[in-house]
Amino acid sequence: MTTYVKFPYDVAHQMVVKRGFCEISGIPNTIGAIDCTHVRMKAPSANAINYVNRKNYHSINVQIVCDASCNILNVVARWPGGNHDSFILQNSYLGQRLQAGGGEEGWLLGDRGYGLKTWLMTPLANPTTPQEVQRTIGLLKSHWMCLDAAGGMLLYRPDKICQIVLACCVLHNIAMAHRVYLCHVLNGKDEGILTSEHLVGQDSWTGAPL
Repeated sequence: MTTYVKFPYDVAHQMVVKRGFCEISGIPNTIGAIDCTHVRMKAPSANAINYVNRKNYHSINVQIVCDASCNILNVVARWPGGNHDSFILQNSYLGQRLQAGGGEEGWLLGDRGYGLKTWLMTPLANPTTPQEVQRTIGLLKSHWMCLDAAGGMLLYRPDKICQIVLACCVLHNIAMAHRVYLCHVLNGKDEGILTSEHLVGQDSWTGAPL
């Protein structure tokens, strides 16, 4: 898992990620964009109420952190859909390590679902999810339709669903690293094909862990 999904805790890898975000947004010292996404599932046999999310269906709430090139740097797939995004971050290894100063001089970009911290920036006005993480989640779900509500719902146990999510994230990063032709999804709409030409000049360092 950590061979393909790896968060940039060290300075050298952070510089790669920071440069990518600075080139597209002008925001310095950004080491990732974060958001959560729900993977629809059949109601589990135990503690089903814990899996009902704010949209009133059963799901796993999956935390995703990406870089400016849509590589997944961190994924947490273990929490029922009833848990809030900020709770998942606070109880993740990533959140605890960044809270302890593991982010060096960098920070994550998040939306209004997160509280402002020294290592997590959220917008002051009209807060929205950073575009890069929207695009990454769109790419992930468009190619692994089992993760998207349009593909129905997963009929497995929660632990197996989490394993499926992790496997799809690894395959996503492998595809990005090898410049596999991908459907370019932005804001939920198909906007053509993402090929190696879209990534010219961008670092494809595929990072990050649980």
